[in-house]
Amino acid sequence: MEKYELVEENVGIGKVAVVKLMRHRETKEHVAVKFIPRDLTIDETVAREIINHRSLRHPNIVQFKEVALTPTHLALVMEYAAGGELFYQVLYQGRIKEDKARYFFQQLIAGVSYCHDMEICHRDLKLENTLLDGSPANRLKICDFGYSKSTLLHSRTHSRVGTPAYIAPEIISGKDYDGKLADVWSCGVILYTMLVGTLPFEDKSDRQNLKKMVQRVWAVQYEFPDNVLSEDSKNLISRIFVANPSKRITMKEIKSHPWFLKNLPEELKEGAHYVHYNEENTKYCVQSIEEIMNIVNEAKTKPVACSKSIAGFGRRIEENYMYSFLWMMIN
Repeated sequence: MEKYELVEENVGIGKVAVVKLMRHRETKEHVAVKFIPRDLTIDETVAREIINHRSLRHPNIVQFKEVALTPTHLALVMEYAAGGELFYQVLYQGRIKEDKARYFFQQLIAGVSYCHDMEICHRDLKLENTLLDGSPANRLKICDFGYSKSTLLHSRTHSRVGTPAYIAPEIISGKDYDGKLADVWSCGVILYTMLVGTLPFEDKSDRQNLKKMVQRVWAVQYEFPDNVLSEDSKNLISRIFVANPSKRITMKEIKSHPWFLKNLPEELKEGAHYVHYNEENTKYCVQSIEEIMNIVNEAKTKPVACSKSIAGFGRRIEENYMYSFLWMMIN
């Protein structure tokens, strides 16, 4: 990590990791670096996140650059999105005007559709995992592939992972499900929340009650406020929020929906070709999978000088809470 210098501490904090803003000493490029404590909790899930993210190159996905090791942490170096989380746009503005929400949604679908074309489902799409690059174009960037799964490399999706407000009903069942169609549902939650300013399945009179929220997801219980949304947007959302995933609108159908196609930027149209990254950016993407796995495996060994920490158990604690909570709902 010697080639980077610290700019700002803790621009993002999760259950396990912290994200710091750093700068490449030579190029002066700002990067976001995710630091995960070194210990035995660095497992298959972390390796999967890195390998899946590394394989993706798209303008609407945060670019993965490299992985490195410090005496105390595993470090994931990524593109820095200066505009912050889309979540804060909704938090501060309330609902987002339809044209602007459509622009963000079009980019979201472009990025998620590309992931699916690469046989990767994200499984934790939410406003907090969609960033803005801070440019005049206000480009949306999907981040955090910690729950992602490749249909080519990994087992079938069945784990109850994700964020309760954004999960599809089939995830609650505990049976195998199509991760791509579950992603479509999550995209619908993002769209609804942008347009309305509230989450679709929360109980407005008891917003902190997760049990009620999951009950409403299971029952597909939501409503449209009066005189807020266009008929086309309501039609699209209602075709996304379908309990039976086999009858839910597909990614391909979303991209041909009239509401989605309105004012669609040229670069997002079917058949358009991006120059994803120039040589200045791709020079960081030089690590082979073997090199990355060697670093990840070494990170599993906690340095002798490092005191014992329980921070690394954060993600597993969060997941176990989610699992037990959902089991409580269906039993």
